[in-house]
Amino acid sequence: MSDFLKKEDYQEPCCPLDMNQGNERINTRRMINTLDAYLDKNDYASAERHLKYWNNEAESLKDYHGKLTVANEQIGLYRKIGKEKECYESINEALKLVVWLDLQDTITYGTTMVNAATGYKSFHKPDKAMPLYRKAQEVYEKTLTEDDGRLGALYNNMALALCEIGEYEEAEAYYFKAIEIMKKQENGELEVAITYLNLIDLAVAKQGHEQAEEKMDAYITKAEKLLNTKSIPRNGYYAFVCEKCAPVFGYYGYFLIENDLKNRAREIYERNRTV
Repeated sequence: MSDFLKKEDYQEPCCPLDMNQGNERINTRRMINTLDAYLDKNDYASAERHLKYWNNEAESLKDYHGKLTVANEQIGLYRKIGKEKECYESINEALKLVVWLDLQDTITYGTTMVNAATGYKSFHKPDKAMPLYRKAQEVYEKTLTEDDGRLGALYNNMALALCEIGEYEEAEAYYFKAIEIMKKQENGELEVAITYLNLIDLAVAKQGHEQAEEKMDAYITKAEKLLNTKSIPRNGYYAFVCEKCAPVFGYYGYFLIENDLKNRAREIYERNRTV
C-alpha cells in the first residue's frame, strides 16, 4: 500500500497546581497569520522557530489557552516534517492542557483530539489514534451540523487509521461520508481528491492490485479532475496538496500526472518566496 497521504512543550512540564493563568494573552491571530505565510513558502524551519517563540511567550504570560493553540499548531507542523519525538511532546502538552482547562464537550476539545490522533496516525500508531478519533467523533457529531467540513476531515482521517488496522468496510463507509460532506465545502475539491486517492489504497489492500484496477482507474480520473478545478486558489495549501498527491499518482504508474503536480507545487512555492 502506498504511504504518501497518511494524509510541546520545550520546557519541563508545568505542575497543574502552578498553572495560575495571567490576564494577558498572546495574539493568536497574528501568530497563525505569520505561520501561514511561512507555510505558503514551504519554509518549515522558520515556522518551527516561530512556534517555539510563541510557545515561550504564552508560557511567560501564563496564557494556557494560547499554549494550547500553539501546541495544536506544533502537532501539525511536526507531523508534516516528520519530527516524531517533537510531535509526541506537542500531543502530550495539548492533551494535558485541554483537560486542565476543562474544555471537554467543546469544539476545541474535539479539534485537539483530531490533531493528536492525526499526529499518532502519521507515525503509524493507529492503536493510539483511534480512541482519540472516537472522542472527537462524539463531540463533533453532538455539536456540529451534518455538513460541517470538520466532520468530513474527521471521517477521512478515521478511515485512514481504520485501513491501517484492517477494518476496511468501516473505513470505506467513512471515506464516502467524508466525500459527501467535503464536496459541499468551498474549495472542497482538494479534500475530495485526497479521499479518492485514499480509496485506491483501500481497494488495493482489500482486493489486491489486479482486482482493484477498475476502481483505481475510476478514482484516479476523479482525483485528477478535482485537482484541476480552475476555481481553486493556487496558494500554498494547493501546492502542499499537489506535492503530497503527486507520489500517489506515480506509485500507481501515472507518471505524467505526478510530474505535472510536482511542477505546480514547485512553481507556487517559488512564486511565494519572491512576494
